[in-house]
Amino acid sequence: MPDPQRPRAALRTAVVWEVLQDALERRVKATGRQSLDVLDTGGGSGNFAVPLALLGHRVTVVDPSPNALFALERRAAEAGVADRVRGVQGDAHGLFEVAERGGYDAVLCHGVLEYVDDPAEGVRNVVAALRPDGVLSLLAAGLGGAVLARALAGHFTEARQALDDPNGRWGAGDPVPRRFTAEQLTALVEGAGLRVGAVHGVRVFADLVPGVLVDTESGALDALLKLEAAAAEIPAFHSVATQLHVLGETEEAAGA
Repeated sequence: MPDPQRPRAALRTAVVWEVLQDALERRVKATGRQSLDVLDTGGGSGNFAVPLALLGHRVTVVDPSPNALFALERRAAEAGVADRVRGVQGDAHGLFEVAERGGYDAVLCHGVLEYVDDPAEGVRNVVAALRPDGVLSLLAAGLGGAVLARALAGHFTEARQALDDPNGRWGAGDPVPRRFTAEQLTALVEGAGLRVGAVHGVRVFADLVPGVLVDTESGALDALLKLEAAAAEIPAFHSVATQLHVLGETEEAAGA
């Protein structure tokens, strides 16, 4: 559930939340358990973990940043869900030093693959944390969105560089080490043994629309949210999305 007090943030998370909550509701019905065990790798200060805990789930957040984990602890306490949120310092490479192998109904891997040395190994690790009937929520930077953004800003050489670069980087000053296409992400998920349940483009338009328009025009935010939701499932828009979301399911979860 996007934070109603943060309307701009809703543009960045609404599509992912809708897909994730639907997947978790299906797991609740299939397992008969109202409270699921969720692992949030790279979960930072709890943008997803705290709302998930508010839904009644138990969430373990693994993040390398002590500052982010401190903010997570404070945020969980303020929301009244400190008993359902646990933060531990670690990363995807050494995941099972701090998390349980095969112990989670759902794993979130959001904004992690861009930074790991071996994305395939990273996906295999988070998949190994799933129970036999688990689901994976994978969110990563999209190549096409970066190319489009650089081009619209007038940086045509950088746009071409991102297009040609194996990691989708537009230059030495690019803060993102790696970007992906939808095909690359689905191949990683399938290569780790999961079935791809859905692919969505995230922030197809949100990063291109002037903020002043969304903030001042009556009804603009709601209209843009609806447009994002409508475009998210259309494959043609995956190629220009700022981020890409893939829902992966184990065979048992897919058949439930």
